[in-house]
Amino acid sequence: MEYSKTHSIKIISLLLFLALPLTIVAQQTLTLDECFEMVTKNYPLAKQSDLLKDKAHLDIEAINKGKLPKLDINAQATYQSDVTSLPIQIPNITVDPPNNDQYRATMDVNQLIYNGGLINASVKVTEAKGKVGQQEVEVNLYALKNQINQLYLSVLLLQENRTLLDAKEKQLITRLEEVNSGVKFGILLPSSADALEVELLKIRQNYAELNHSKTGLLERLSLLIGKELHKNVGLQRPEVFMEFDTESKRPELMYFELQKEQIQFSTELLSKSKLPKLSAFAQGGYGNPGLNMLDNSFNTFYMTGLRLNWNVFDWNKNKTEKQSLQINKEIIDTQKETFELNNNVELTGLQSEINKINELISYDEAIIPLREKMVKTAESQLENGVITSSAFILEFTNLFEAKSNLNLHKTQLLLKQIQYQISKGTYSKN
Repeated sequence: MEYSKTHSIKIISLLLFLALPLTIVAQQTLTLDECFEMVTKNYPLAKQSDLLKDKAHLDIEAINKGKLPKLDINAQATYQSDVTSLPIQIPNITVDPPNNDQYRATMDVNQLIYNGGLINASVKVTEAKGKVGQQEVEVNLYALKNQINQLYLSVLLLQENRTLLDAKEKQLITRLEEVNSGVKFGILLPSSADALEVELLKIRQNYAELNHSKTGLLERLSLLIGKELHKNVGLQRPEVFMEFDTESKRPELMYFELQKEQIQFSTELLSKSKLPKLSAFAQGGYGNPGLNMLDNSFNTFYMTGLRLNWNVFDWNKNKTEKQSLQINKEIIDTQKETFELNNNVELTGLQSEINKINELISYDEAIIPLREKMVKTAESQLENGVITSSAFILEFTNLFEAKSNLNLHKTQLLLKQIQYQISKGTYSKN
């Protein structure tokens, strides 16, 4: 019987050892701030920020080309059914009419002199549009923080529960050795060790469940941050300093302001588009006929001058477009008000959750010392054969659950505190 019990302990210890992760010399560590930083760099959407900058730069460069001279080359060959001719005959003078087939090749140069600042206004609209696009990317990336926070702290909770399981296992093995010693000397019945052996096997089962859960969460976290994570990565517990009265710094607020700024620049662009436009032009060419329609031969020619264009009446098209932009601005204001209202509702709920969890933690911290006293009493009673091992396991399990509840509530508190700061846009590295 003694050999059987000793053999059982060895088998259980071996199985528990195999369930434990192998300790590596240089364990991989990870912080929540590192996860936030990596997701903003490695998430596919993050690439759009640089792409939008490049696009805005190219668009602005193209718009500024409008300040440079424009050069056009034109050529045409035509055949006319009729040509200009004199309706009368002039004595002693013969005027040959132009040919029905005519040819012309020209080079036209146009240089903008004044357009009321239309090009500069277009540049401002393009810059504002680029900033709106980049801020939209920032908003979408920021939304990932809550997802990262949930995954990170879930893994952290499993990691800390693993530590509790390790401590529970060591204590049960110690109790099992003491019980086996009591069985050897006839103080306890052989069945007293069975319940402890069953509980050790349950711990092995808990290890397996915990490891699978942790692996799944780490795989999801790894995909989001774009970095391979070892299954035994050590997550550092973040520190949070709560400030409830700080002003909101959510990226959505900047997004709304940039949208309104874009509308303002677009309104200015519409105003500029109604101003007169002055340009200089020059044309040189070669054709038959040239500028002299009565010279029926190939000649070179040129002309130069100024050109003024001013659309003085557009059926109120410009005014209507401005009114449409103003409505868009009012729509953005309503979107901002809606966001701020929903955000305040969320923050109020989170603050209430934080207060509740703090109270639960205070009860956990009062329960654990009492549970520890009860376990010590049960240990003494088990050694003296006053209670069965099942009764001891009940008290021991209650202590473990109390410590697990404390861990859970502390992690939940941390989750809500970080979520509060993320929701307010005030989370920063501590």
